[in-house]
Parts: sequence; C-alpha cells; structure tokens
Amino acid sequence: MTNTNKDSRSKRKKCLAYIIAGVIAQIIIIVLFVLLVMRIRNLKVRIDSVSVESHTYTNSSFTVKLNAEISVKNTNFGEFKFDNSTATISYNGTKVGEFTIIKSRAKFRSTKRFNVTVTATSAKVSTKSLLASDLNSGKLPLTSYAKLSGKVHLLMIFKKKKSAELSCSMAVNTKSQAIENLTCK
Repeated sequence: MTNTNKDSRSKRKKCLAYIIAGVIAQIIIIVLFVLLVMRIRNLKVRIDSVSVESHTYTNSSFTVKLNAEISVKNTNFGEFKFDNSTATISYNGTKVGEFTIIKSRAKFRSTKRFNVTVTATSAKVSTKSLLASDLNSGKLPLTSYAKLSGKVHLLMIFKKKKSAELSCSMAVNTKSQAIENLTCK
C-alpha cells in the first residue's frame, strides 16, 4: 500500500508541476506578445523625391511647380488611418505654397505612397533682398512641414491616437531645375 500511495503522490506532483510550467509558459508568451506586437511605434512621414515640373524666375520673384512623392511608413501591427492634412512649403519662414495630404490609411507594417503637386510662389515674401541673392546664387532653399493625425487600429479592437510629422528641407537649383540636398527629419 505504501508504494501505491507514493506512486499516486508522485503522479500528482508531476501533474501539478506540468500545470505550473504551462501557466508560466503562457504568461511569458502573453508578456512577449504585449511587449512586441501590441506596442505602438511612431510613424514616419517623408518626402521621398521631388521634381520641378515648371518654373519662372526673375531677379526678385519665383514661381515653381513641384511634384513630390510622399510616404507614410507604418511599422505597427495595426493600420494607421489618418485625416486630411495641410502641408506647407516655406522660404525663410514665409509660407510660399501649400498642398493637401488626403485622408487615407497605411496598412499594418507597410508604407503608403502618394504623389502631390504644389505651386510655390514668392508673392508673400517680404525680404526681397535675401530672395534676390538666393536666386542669383542659383540655390533656392525651401522647407516643408505637415502633421498627420489619426488612429492606429490594433487587431481591430484597440485604437490609439497617433500623429506623425513631416519636416523636410531642400534646395531648388535654379539653373539645372533639380532638387538638391533633400533631407527629412
């Protein structure tokens, strides 16, 4: 009788050890899932490329029509739905053009790309002397800024508000009609 009691007791201990090991394994899997998959990361908005479609330059004014490819990179495990946003093109802090980034969504772990066209004109620039020297040097420095606001939808259950900012600088070469030094932060 003592052997059967010892056998049944050891079987119960083994069963209890397996249950505890299973619970610990499930807790570890859940914690890893929450830390790696459910974490909402920052989104990245950038101007990938810009080209000059048409242009007009004088000694103290400019009109440039630009085509830009914008990308919204979503590294989350849920899609990012964002609303309409207005982006601005500036010369020395003065807004010279604006364009609209239309309402869309970037699917999970992918990049949404779209093209926009903007006309930048120096009609509102007050410092014509700086503009004239920049145009004479052949380099027209421009900056762009936009803020996309929306929600990241995780597993179609959780929704978290997020925003992403576009901040790029570039120089338009007035002689070759090329964009130089395009950098985005």
